[in-house]
Amino acid sequence: EVQLQASGGGLVQAGGSLRLSCAASGLTFDDYAIGWFRQAPGKEREAVSCIATTDGSTYYADSVKGRFTISRDNARKAVYLQMNNLKPEDTAVYYCNAERNGNNYWGQGTLVTVSS
Repeated sequence: EVQLQASGGGLVQAGGSLRLSCAASGLTFDDYAIGWFRQAPGKEREAVSCIATTDGSTYYADSVKGRFTISRDNARKAVYLQMNNLKPEDTAVYYCNAERNGNNYWGQGTLVTVSS
């Protein structure tokens, strides 16, 4: 059974930082691109950042470029999202996703709340 366990969310003031973690099990982690998505109340889920399998290439949404950094540790089967200079508009439930050849797995989400 594939499991993705997201953690690290919490309440932080604007300008603060959080580090999200996504721990994977039940899959050949190296074969999967991993992404972080978020969903704010009343809004659609959106992609925040993704990291490829072998070459480590990354994608960032324009809204988080320069503030968020994604990284992966294949040995630990984990992906991290370092979030700096957080803004109230970053408030959302953050989900990690593993994707390979169109197959997607989702974690349960972790709530990030940024107060102004």
